[in-house]
Amino acid sequence: MIDASVMPHATGRWRMLAIICVGVVGVLATWFSATAIVPELIRVWQLSPGQAAWLTNAVQLGFVVGAVGASLVNLPDILPMHRLMTGAALLAASSNAALLVVGPDTAVIARFVTGVALAGVYPPALKLMATWFVKGRGLALGFLIGALTFGSSMPHLVRAVADGVDWHSVVWATSASALGGALIFGLFVREGPNPFGRATFNPRQSLTVFTDRPLLLANIGYFGHMWELYAMWAWFLAFAAAAQAGVHPFPFGSPSMLSFVVVASGVIGCLAGGWLSDRIGRCLTCAGMMIVSGACAMLIGVFFDGPPLLLVLLALLWGVTVIGDSAQFSAAVTELADSAFVGTALALQMGIGFGLTVVSIWALPIFAQWIGGWQWAFLFLVPGPVIGTWAMLTLRGRPEAQKLAGGAR
Repeated sequence: MIDASVMPHATGRWRMLAIICVGVVGVLATWFSATAIVPELIRVWQLSPGQAAWLTNAVQLGFVVGAVGASLVNLPDILPMHRLMTGAALLAASSNAALLVVGPDTAVIARFVTGVALAGVYPPALKLMATWFVKGRGLALGFLIGALTFGSSMPHLVRAVADGVDWHSVVWATSASALGGALIFGLFVREGPNPFGRATFNPRQSLTVFTDRPLLLANIGYFGHMWELYAMWAWFLAFAAAAQAGVHPFPFGSPSMLSFVVVASGVIGCLAGGWLSDRIGRCLTCAGMMIVSGACAMLIGVFFDGPPLLLVLLALLWGVTVIGDSAQFSAAVTELADSAFVGTALALQMGIGFGLTVVSIWALPIFAQWIGGWQWAFLFLVPGPVIGTWAMLTLRGRPEAQKLAGGAR
């Protein structure tokens, strides 16, 4: 266990934080690049709704396969992180650009490969960041998750700016962005002065995610968080569009703009969560965020027909809290896992977590149809934060929680 109170600050750590975050924004722009242009692809490729949905879910599945596969061979703990991230970013740029030349059948394969590539960027970036920050790690990782959030929204921004321009421009822009991220990782990123050490191939090490109880509790908290997060991001637009008829005037003018503002507000949550976790503790921050976000999921249906002010305030509160704890689960893993296998633990945590997002994204519209519409559909997500809150409060009561945030549980 590293005592954060006696560790010196790494020289240049905030500069490196900024560099890594810029690279992550660039590469993560490929995550929803196809999702942002789905209306055009449906028309051009004559896609069914099911085929269109797979342009998003294929990335999720690819990320799962990439993250779990990397963890099973301990890849994030064997290869130098900046080299792994550079290669993965180049793969993301090329597979994203493949949308320009492939048809509807092979586009899903290209999106799957993009997801695999992103699994070689995001988890290693979290581990790399932790080598620069022992004290203040929660806030630093909050910045990094904020970069992920902003990067994921970039295709929508490009699409809005390029309104009326051919959909190829979105693909070109996001591919170029990923290429820029690869150059940043390859030329400017390096490991910090607090390395976790190198590992050798040991597939049994991945099992500690399930056998080490403190680590398991942190992961259960993360899984509950992920059950809610991506399904909310994926389907809030559908909720807003359904609510539009009964809400006058509609907040921010349109369902699309409201959805953008709600998702983008998560950057505030990431920074607030990082600041809080280093002061009141990881477990309390995560539990508090999930209590609030779960309450928002439960109550937002009350304001389905307005009044507009209350609808937008609750939606913004949800947007802030649904992502505000995300970095802290990853920070907890870097503090609880065997230091030689932190990359493996992070990759497996995310692989399973993103696997759950495939299920919740797929099941939520089915649940909405079953209950007769979107007004109360987000009740389906409430069990996630409930279970996650229980796990983090249970972890807080264990002596191993003293390892978190320099003793701030």
